Amino acid sequence: MRILAIECDVPDASGDGFTADLLRAEALCAWQLYQEGIVRELYFRADRTEAVILLECASVDEARAALERLPLVQAGLVAFDFIPLKAYPGFERLFAVLSDG
Repeated sequence: MRILAIECDVPDASGDGFTADLLRAEALCAWQLYQEGIVRELYFRADRTEAVILLECASVDEARAALERLPLVQAGLVAFDFIPLKAYPGFERLFAVLSDG
């Protein structure tokens, strides 16, 4: 299942907590999740510095557990909203028209 994770605000998170060492550890963990096939795509929004991650997991709970491994999540500096995705079914209408016609 594809799951979209969008970074959201953490109340009272201090910008001072984003140290160079923690950010390096974050990048390493994200790389490991990518290598494991959990993270499929990783972006930052163009309009603000928030991550948008496409994951391949069996469930939202599995995706949540995977991102809880991230050092910034563990430090309470970032959090994510999780959106389960399913394939767009609208193309079926195209094929129905073709097979009826």
